[in-house]
Amino acid sequence: MKRALLVVDIQNDFCEGGSLAVTGASEIIPVVNSLIQKFKASGDLVVATKDWHPKTHKSFASNSGGTVGELGELEGLPQVWWPDHCVQNTSGSDFHPKLQKDYIDVVVYKGTNPDVDSYSTFFDNAKREKTNLDDILKEKGIKSIYIVGLATDYCVKFSALDGIDIGYDVYVVEDGCRGVNLSPTDSRNAIKEMKLKGVKIIESIDIQ
Repeated sequence: MKRALLVVDIQNDFCEGGSLAVTGASEIIPVVNSLIQKFKASGDLVVATKDWHPKTHKSFASNSGGTVGELGELEGLPQVWWPDHCVQNTSGSDFHPKLQKDYIDVVVYKGTNPDVDSYSTFFDNAKREKTNLDDILKEKGIKSIYIVGLATDYCVKFSALDGIDIGYDVYVVEDGCRGVNLSPTDSRNAIKEMKLKGVKIIESIDIQ
């Protein structure tokens, strides 16, 4: 087992009809399911992440007193105020029903601290706490991670950049991701930023 597929936050609240829906989110599910099958057939690891917020999370506009989509500050960090989303043990936090979740080996939870947001699947935004993702990958001897999911300009991007910083070979599968795009160019800019840091941007057809 030398590689892992990292399926980022394909949850109901980020898909069509959800409280923080990403345009075209459900379009990636056939691509992601195909890659899940490919990685499982190769004996590789399939990890999925969940945003897993307490209802008191301070990134929620409803808790901060901010306006959804505007930029504020939380714990000394720039913070977009989000609608309530992916609250623990709600249907919005569930994986999309068409995602082949039965083939997922491990689920990693992030965003559990109400005081700080957590875009990356490795760390919170303040880099104060780690998730268990790095430990899981190191325990399995994994060197390369392939990232799909939501959203290109937030959780995918920050996961990829942290993965590079930690020392992994990181691939982002562009046709397996979609972006929030609060500004129309956000996803394009995220792709450029990831490339500059050494992330390899590929298509699902490139994966053997």
